[in-house]
Amino acid sequence: MKYAFSFLAVLALVLFAWLGSMIPGMQYLFGVAIPYLAIMIFLGGFVYRVVYWAKSPVPFSIPTTCGQGKSLDFIKQDKLDCPTKTSEVVARMFLEIFAFRSLFRNTKSELHEGPKITYESSRWLWLAALLFHYSFLVIVIRHMRLFLNPVPQWLQFVDFLDAGAMLQVGAPLLYASDLAILAGVLFLFGRRLVNRNVRYISLANDYFPLFLIFAIAVTGMLMRYFLRTNIDIVNIKELLVGLVTLSPVINAQIGSIFYIHVFLVSVLLIYFPFSKLMHMGGVFMSPTRNMANDSRMKRHINPWNDPTIKPHSYAGYEDEFREFMVDAGIPVEKELPPKKDEE
Repeated sequence: MKYAFSFLAVLALVLFAWLGSMIPGMQYLFGVAIPYLAIMIFLGGFVYRVVYWAKSPVPFSIPTTCGQGKSLDFIKQDKLDCPTKTSEVVARMFLEIFAFRSLFRNTKSELHEGPKITYESSRWLWLAALLFHYSFLVIVIRHMRLFLNPVPQWLQFVDFLDAGAMLQVGAPLLYASDLAILAGVLFLFGRRLVNRNVRYISLANDYFPLFLIFAIAVTGMLMRYFLRTNIDIVNIKELLVGLVTLSPVINAQIGSIFYIHVFLVSVLLIYFPFSKLMHMGGVFMSPTRNMANDSRMKRHINPWNDPTIKPHSYAGYEDEFREFMVDAGIPVEKELPPKKDEE
C-alpha cells in the first residue's frame, strides 16, 4: 500500500540515525554537520521557490470569487470574497493564512442512490488543520528557548501557557501542544485512510511528511517524558546554543534518542522546499487569493503579450472581419456598407 512505503522510509531513517549515532565520532555528523546542511538547503530552497513563483507571469486575472462583486451602489458587495481594493485583499489573505477561512467554508459532496447529491460541512477537517498547524507553531516557538541564552521572558511565558503550569502538579509538565500535534497528525492520516475519495488521490509523498512529523513528535515526547535519564539537557543546551553562534561543541554522551530526533528534524527541513509543505510560502503567491477582483475597473495586462502587438477591440475586430461574419450568419453591430453596383 502507498502509505507502507512512507512508513518504511521513516522507519529506515530512524534506524539509520540510531545505529549511526552509536558509532564513535559520528555524533558530530548527526549533531552538527547534518543540521547545518539541512538549514542551508531549507533556506536556499525556500527562497528559490518563493522567488521563482514571484517572477512567474500571471497571464490572466483569476481571483477566486464566491460572493457578490462590486456593482451598483445599492447592491451590497462581498468585500472578502470579491475584494476590489488592496485593503480588502489583505483582509482576505489574513483570514486565509491565520484562520484557514476557505477550509472553514469548504463542504463535501456525496452521491447517493436516486441519483441524489448531498452537501455536508467539513468543519472537522478545518478544526484538525488549525490544531495541527498552531500546535506545530507553538512547538517551534517553544524550542527557541534551547537556542537562546538567556531565554527571553515572553518565550518563558509561552512555555508557561503551553504547559498549563497553573493546572498541573509534578514534573515534567505536560505540554498541550504535544498532545494537539499528535491528535492533528492522526486525524489527517486517518482521513486519508477512511475517506475513499481522498485515499484514491493520496500518494506516497502525502503520507511521508505525516509519518515524519509523527516520528519527530514521538521522539521529542520520549526525550521529555520517558527517557530523561538517558540525555544530558545541559550538554544539549550547550550544543544548540553553539549551533546558533557557529561554535558547536559536543562534550559528552547525549543519548541516541536526541540524535534521532535532530536527524528527523533535519530530514524534514531538507524535504520541505521540494514538497507540498511549501504551501506555507506558496499561499502568499497564489493569484487566486492575492489578486483583486477589479477586472471591470482596470485592464489586466498579460505579461506574456508581445509589446509590438496592440490591443484589438471588438469594434476593430468587427471592422476587420464584418464581411466574413455576415457571410457566416454572425450578428454584427454595424451593417455592411452598400456596394457601388447596388447604389
